[in-house]
Order: sequence, then C-alpha cells, then structure tokens
Amino acid sequence: MSRNFEELDYQETPLGALSLRRRRMLSLGGAEVYEVQLGDAFLMSSLFHEVEVALAHLGLGELKDPACDVVVGGLGLGYTAAAALEHAELVSLLVIDALQPVIDWHQQGLAPLGPKLTGDPRCRLLCADFFSAARAPEGFDPEEPGRLFHAVLLDIDHSPRDLLHPTNATVYEPEGLRALANQLHPGGVFALWSNDAPDDNFLAALDQVFATTRAHIVSFPNPLLERNCESTVYVATKD
Repeated sequence: MSRNFEELDYQETPLGALSLRRRRMLSLGGAEVYEVQLGDAFLMSSLFHEVEVALAHLGLGELKDPACDVVVGGLGLGYTAAAALEHAELVSLLVIDALQPVIDWHQQGLAPLGPKLTGDPRCRLLCADFFSAARAPEGFDPEEPGRLFHAVLLDIDHSPRDLLHPTNATVYEPEGLRALANQLHPGGVFALWSNDAPDDNFLAALDQVFATTRAHIVSFPNPLLERNCESTVYVATKD
C-alpha cells in the first residue's frame, strides 16, 4: 500500500462497510486528509469541516445562558464536538453515534481530534441510536432518564430529505420535532447541518414546533473544485 494512502480501519456494521482512511493530497502540497466512508458514500472528509464547526458555533450562539449541557448527534471526525468544547462555559457534552467503531477511532487515537475529545472531562461518547433516543420519553442520557439539555446539534443525515436510513425521517417531521423539543430546556436550541439548500418544507415543520427558526447558508472553499461550496445550518429556538 502506498504511503500516500492508508486504510486505518475497516469494519462491517449494520449500516454497511465502514472505513477510516488517511491520504496525502499531492495536488494540495501533500496535505494529510482523513476520510470516513460508509458503503459507497463518503460521509466526511477533514478537507471540508467548516460547516461542522459552524453548526456548533451558530447553535450555541443562540443560547441566552452560555453555561449549557449539549448533545451532539453524530461523531464523525469530531469537528462539531470539538467546536462545542471551545465554548469555555459549556458544562457537559454528550456525543451520540450509532457506530461503535467510530467511537473506537477517537478513543484509540486513530482520528486526529480523538485526544482532544477524550481528554476533556466535559465530553462523553455514547454508542446509541440518536433518532430512537430523540423520540423516547427517557431521552438521550441513559444514565439520567428524562434529563433536559440546552442544545441539540445534529449532523448525521446528508439533509432532512437525503437520509442514511428511512426510519430517520420521523425526527424531521412535526411530531418527531416536538418529541425532540421536549428534551430541551425552555429557550433551548436545536441546530442541524444539511448539505442541501434551505428547504421550505422543513422550515415550515420547524415553525410548527419552535418559537424562532433560521436557515444559515455557510460557504466554504473547495480546493478540489477550485470554487466555494455551500451548505445549510438550521437553528431553531424553543419558546
């Protein structure tokens, strides 16, 4: 195997074959890039992480009280979780991922941000189904059923319409959003990353549940395409 490409881990999971890869992009001056692939789909690349960071800062920036307990749905390469930990007054961070190998990458130091996440006592990594927990009365934290949070930051599906699994769809509908909102403190925030342009139907669903909703378009440079690309961060605040 070439030193310019290395598969750091490969696992068969219930969602398909999962791999963590590291490559050197010679076209970018030998920059080291980490990639996560599930089946035939590329889930994430360290080459593009501006929107994952923006998800944390835009979501937590809407909170009136910066002292907060936060849930992140989807660990990936850890950029959203790491950005949340940059908020000095954050009290606790619960990061939920359905795939144990992804958590193992961070705990074993295979993922570049792993030491930052696992070395921060505010951060806990949990292998669980975010979408089932979002709908359940017991909530997100199995150690404290019914616990409320100040913010939920979600980065799992490609968009509310482009899903990794069809059963995830219910959380993006009014009934599912209400169940999720019930796990937030008053004034709490739900924020979501989407690879698509703002979706009027999803904004309408958010409007049925939350007091305020916003769709932020986040632009970021794509050196492979030699142009800027755009994604959306939705931020909704509970009354």
